[in-house]
Amino acid sequence: MSDHSKSWKVGKVSLPPRVALEISWKNIQVRFGRAMITAAGTCLGIAFLVSVWANIAIVLGSGEQIDPDVEMRNTWLVIMSLLVAAVGISNSMFMAVTERYREIGTMKCLGAVDRFVVELFLIESGMLGGVGAIIGGIAGFLVMLLVSLVKRKAGDFFGMDWSYMGAHFVYAILIGMFISVVAAAFPAARAAKLPPAAALRSDV
Repeated sequence: MSDHSKSWKVGKVSLPPRVALEISWKNIQVRFGRAMITAAGTCLGIAFLVSVWANIAIVLGSGEQIDPDVEMRNTWLVIMSLLVAAVGISNSMFMAVTERYREIGTMKCLGAVDRFVVELFLIESGMLGGVGAIIGGIAGFLVMLLVSLVKRKAGDFFGMDWSYMGAHFVYAILIGMFISVVAAAFPAARAAKLPPAAALRSDV
Protein backbone atom coordinates (compact mmCIF):
# COMPACT_ATOMS: atom_id res chain seq x y z
CA MET A 1 0.00 0.00 0.00
CA SER A 2 1.43 3.40 -0.99
CA ASP A 3 1.99 6.29 1.44
CA HIS A 4 -0.74 8.23 -0.37
CA SER A 5 -3.31 5.50 0.11
CA LYS A 6 -2.35 5.18 3.77
CA SER A 7 -3.41 8.79 4.28
CA TRP A 8 -7.05 7.86 3.66
CA LYS A 9 -9.18 5.83 6.01
CA VAL A 10 -12.80 4.99 5.18
CA GLY A 11 -13.31 8.22 3.23
CA LYS A 12 -11.78 10.33 5.98
CA VAL A 13 -8.53 12.29 5.72
CA SER A 14 -5.98 11.32 8.36
CA LEU A 15 -2.78 13.20 7.51
CA PRO A 16 0.54 12.56 9.27
CA PRO A 17 1.71 14.93 12.06
CA ARG A 18 4.34 16.46 9.76
CA VAL A 19 1.62 17.74 7.44
CA ALA A 20 -0.36 19.13 10.38
CA LEU A 21 2.81 20.92 11.52
CA GLU A 22 3.33 22.46 8.06
CA ILE A 23 -0.30 23.61 7.85
CA SER A 24 -0.13 25.12 11.35
CA TRP A 25 3.05 27.01 10.45
CA LYS A 26 1.45 28.39 7.29
CA ASN A 27 -1.62 29.46 9.30
CA ILE A 28 0.66 31.38 11.68
CA GLN A 29 2.37 33.11 8.74
CA VAL A 30 -0.94 34.05 7.12
CA ARG A 31 -2.40 35.35 10.39
CA PHE A 32 0.82 36.86 11.71
CA GLY A 33 -0.85 39.76 13.55
CA ARG A 34 -3.30 37.50 15.37
CA ALA A 35 -0.49 35.05 16.11
CA MET A 36 1.62 37.77 17.73
CA ILE A 37 -1.30 38.80 19.96
CA THR A 38 -1.66 35.19 21.09
CA ALA A 39 2.08 34.84 21.67
CA ALA A 40 2.18 38.15 23.58
CA GLY A 41 0.03 36.72 26.38
CA THR A 42 2.51 33.90 26.94
CA CYS A 43 5.45 36.27 26.48
CA LEU A 44 4.35 38.60 29.28
CA GLY A 45 3.53 35.80 31.72
CA ILE A 46 6.82 33.99 31.14
CA ALA A 47 8.81 37.24 31.25
CA PHE A 48 7.54 37.89 34.76
CA LEU A 49 8.14 34.28 35.77
CA VAL A 50 11.75 34.30 34.54
CA SER A 51 12.43 37.68 36.18
CA VAL A 52 11.32 36.25 39.54
CA TRP A 53 13.44 33.12 39.10
CA ALA A 54 16.42 35.21 37.96
CA ASN A 55 16.15 37.29 41.13
CA ILE A 56 16.12 34.09 43.21
CA ALA A 57 19.19 32.84 41.32
CA ILE A 58 20.99 36.11 42.10
CA VAL A 59 20.12 35.86 45.79
CA LEU A 60 21.26 32.22 45.91
CA GLY A 61 24.51 33.11 44.17
CA SER A 62 25.24 35.93 46.61
CA GLY A 63 24.67 33.66 49.62
CA GLU A 64 21.75 35.72 50.94
CA GLN A 65 18.67 34.18 52.56
CA ILE A 66 15.34 34.37 50.71
CA ASP A 67 12.58 36.00 52.73
CA PRO A 68 9.71 33.45 52.92
CA ASP A 69 7.09 36.22 52.76
CA VAL A 70 8.67 37.70 49.64
CA GLU A 71 8.92 34.27 48.05
CA MET A 72 5.25 33.54 48.78
CA ARG A 73 4.19 36.91 47.31
CA ASN A 74 6.26 36.32 44.17
CA THR A 75 4.79 32.85 43.77
CA TRP A 76 1.26 34.26 43.99
CA LEU A 77 2.05 36.97 41.44
CA VAL A 78 3.55 34.41 39.07
CA ILE A 79 0.48 32.17 39.33
CA MET A 80 -1.85 35.10 38.66
CA SER A 81 0.21 36.28 35.68
CA LEU A 82 0.15 32.79 34.16
CA LEU A 83 -3.62 32.54 34.67
CA VAL A 84 -4.09 35.88 32.91
CA ALA A 85 -1.87 34.66 30.08
CA ALA A 86 -3.93 31.45 29.80
CA VAL A 87 -7.19 33.42 29.61
CA GLY A 88 -5.74 35.69 26.93
CA ILE A 89 -4.52 32.74 24.87
CA SER A 90 -7.85 30.95 25.19
CA ASN A 91 -9.72 34.07 24.08
CA SER A 92 -7.44 34.49 21.08
CA MET A 93 -7.94 30.85 20.10
CA PHE A 94 -11.73 31.21 20.35
CA MET A 95 -11.50 34.19 18.00
CA ALA A 96 -9.28 32.17 15.66
CA VAL A 97 -11.89 29.39 15.57
CA THR A 98 -14.66 31.89 14.77
CA GLU A 99 -12.64 33.53 11.99
CA ARG A 100 -11.88 30.16 10.40
CA TYR A 101 -15.35 28.62 10.34
CA ARG A 102 -15.38 28.36 6.56
CA GLU A 103 -11.85 26.92 6.47
CA ILE A 104 -12.76 24.28 9.09
CA GLY A 105 -16.01 23.47 7.29
CA THR A 106 -14.17 23.03 3.99
CA MET A 107 -11.62 20.69 5.58
CA LYS A 108 -14.36 18.58 7.15
CA CYS A 109 -16.34 18.44 3.90
CA LEU A 110 -13.18 17.15 2.22
CA GLY A 111 -13.02 14.41 4.84
CA ALA A 112 -10.78 15.79 7.60
CA VAL A 113 -11.32 13.82 10.81
CA ASP A 114 -12.00 15.62 14.09
CA ARG A 115 -8.62 14.55 15.45
CA PHE A 116 -6.83 16.31 12.61
CA VAL A 117 -8.68 19.59 13.26
CA VAL A 118 -7.77 19.36 16.97
CA GLU A 119 -4.14 18.66 16.09
CA LEU A 120 -4.00 21.76 13.89
CA PHE A 121 -5.11 24.09 16.67
CA LEU A 122 -3.02 22.44 19.41
CA ILE A 123 0.14 22.41 17.31
CA GLU A 124 -0.41 26.02 16.30
CA SER A 125 -0.97 27.06 19.90
CA GLY A 126 2.06 25.07 21.09
CA MET A 127 4.28 26.73 18.51
CA LEU A 128 3.06 30.19 19.48
CA GLY A 129 3.49 29.33 23.15
CA GLY A 130 7.05 28.17 22.56
CA VAL A 131 8.00 31.31 20.62
CA GLY A 132 6.29 33.57 23.15
CA ALA A 133 7.94 31.74 26.06
CA ILE A 134 11.43 32.03 24.57
CA ILE A 135 11.02 35.74 23.82
CA GLY A 136 9.44 36.35 27.22
CA GLY A 137 12.17 34.39 29.00
CA ILE A 138 14.91 36.41 27.33
CA ALA A 139 13.05 39.67 28.03
CA GLY A 140 12.53 38.79 31.70
CA PHE A 141 16.18 37.85 32.07
CA LEU A 142 17.37 41.11 30.46
CA VAL A 143 15.02 43.19 32.63
CA MET A 144 16.38 41.55 35.74
CA LEU A 145 19.90 42.21 34.44
CA LEU A 146 19.14 45.94 34.21
CA VAL A 147 17.48 45.99 37.63
CA SER A 148 20.42 44.12 39.13
CA LEU A 149 22.93 46.54 37.63
CA VAL A 150 21.01 49.49 39.08
CA LYS A 151 20.26 48.13 42.56
CA ARG A 152 23.15 45.71 43.04
CA LYS A 153 26.75 45.21 42.06
CA ALA A 154 27.44 43.79 38.64
CA GLY A 155 29.22 40.90 40.33
CA ASP A 156 25.97 39.86 42.04
CA PHE A 157 24.32 39.27 38.68
CA PHE A 158 27.20 37.44 37.06
CA GLY A 159 27.72 35.43 40.22
CA MET A 160 24.16 34.11 40.20
CA ASP A 161 23.43 30.41 40.51
CA TRP A 162 23.60 29.64 36.80
CA SER A 163 22.61 26.00 37.14
CA TYR A 164 19.40 27.09 38.91
CA MET A 165 18.78 29.80 36.29
CA GLY A 166 19.42 27.51 33.32
CA ALA A 167 17.13 24.77 34.60
CA HIS A 168 14.32 27.21 35.44
CA PHE A 169 14.64 28.96 32.07
CA VAL A 170 13.91 25.61 30.41
CA TYR A 171 11.03 25.06 32.87
CA ALA A 172 9.60 28.47 31.91
CA ILE A 173 9.59 27.59 28.20
CA LEU A 174 7.90 24.24 28.88
CA ILE A 175 5.34 25.95 31.14
CA GLY A 176 4.59 28.51 28.43
CA MET A 177 4.00 25.80 25.83
CA PHE A 178 1.91 23.74 28.26
CA ILE A 179 -0.32 26.68 29.17
CA SER A 180 -0.79 27.54 25.50
CA VAL A 181 -1.83 24.00 24.58
CA VAL A 182 -4.16 23.63 27.59
CA ALA A 183 -5.76 27.02 26.90
CA ALA A 184 -6.36 26.03 23.28
CA ALA A 185 -7.80 22.59 24.11
CA PHE A 186 -11.44 23.66 24.48
CA PRO A 187 -11.51 25.92 21.38
CA ALA A 188 -9.86 23.10 19.43
CA ALA A 189 -12.48 20.60 20.59
CA ARG A 190 -15.22 23.07 19.65
CA ALA A 191 -13.71 23.46 16.18
CA ALA A 192 -13.55 19.70 15.70
CA LYS A 193 -17.26 19.28 16.54
CA LEU A 194 -18.35 22.07 14.23
CA PRO A 195 -20.89 20.75 11.64
CA PRO A 196 -19.43 21.28 8.14
CA ALA A 197 -22.66 22.65 6.65
CA ALA A 198 -23.11 25.17 9.46
CA ALA A 199 -19.49 26.29 9.12
CA LEU A 200 -19.78 26.85 5.39
CA ARG A 201 -22.95 28.95 5.86
CA SER A 202 -21.17 31.22 8.35
CA ASP A 203 -20.63 34.84 7.28
CA VAL A 204 -17.99 35.55 9.98
